[in-house]
Amino acid sequence: MTIEQMMLQSEALIFGSDRPITVTDIEQILRDSMNEEEVIDKEKLSGALDAIVEKYASDFYPFEVRQIGGGFQFLSKKDFYPTLARLNGEKFAKRLSSASLETLAIIAYKQPVTKGEIEHIRGVNSDYSVQKLLEKELIVISGRMEDMVGKPLTYNTSKLFMNYLGLNGLDELPRLNEILQQESVVPTNAQEAMPDIDALHIQLVVSETGELIEVEGKNEDTE
Repeated sequence: MTIEQMMLQSEALIFGSDRPITVTDIEQILRDSMNEEEVIDKEKLSGALDAIVEKYASDFYPFEVRQIGGGFQFLSKKDFYPTLARLNGEKFAKRLSSASLETLAIIAYKQPVTKGEIEHIRGVNSDYSVQKLLEKELIVISGRMEDMVGKPLTYNTSKLFMNYLGLNGLDELPRLNEILQQESVVPTNAQEAMPDIDALHIQLVVSETGELIEVEGKNEDTE
């Protein structure tokens, strides 16, 4: 199989996959579709995938091929988000609450982590936030902490979490000292964790230019 054929076949697989498809999966599928005497040249396959990424990086296309979540996937380019947001409407309107974002950040940087450890850092009960993140499939139950009393469940971020943030691996997360600039993390005050009644009438929406703006809205659950 020539590199041009590999490029076309691989591009079709990336386009047809509903999730990031790994190099291993692409290689296995191509091998299964070939004659027994043919072999996959891994160097050619790597070159074919690089060529696909470079092809769609052109300004000519409104979408691109990115390596995220451990695989390759077609994604729309950010310049077209305002247009796509109009098409999808309410699909992208719901956002995570501050409590859920705090919980997700702790899991991302401390994983595997137990709910007790999360609550120790936040200073408040995190049952609801953990459940919401599980429902949204941003985290998964990864096992149990065998050396702790009661062997509590441990949580890790999911592949969907990496896809959502456009990450290829957890090592691409920004370092904490880059985010906090060496400042200490202050646990959430129990009163601050309660919803602000006045704030419930304010919504953050994305403008056509991609900026966050505050607008008056209905009293809804922001989870």
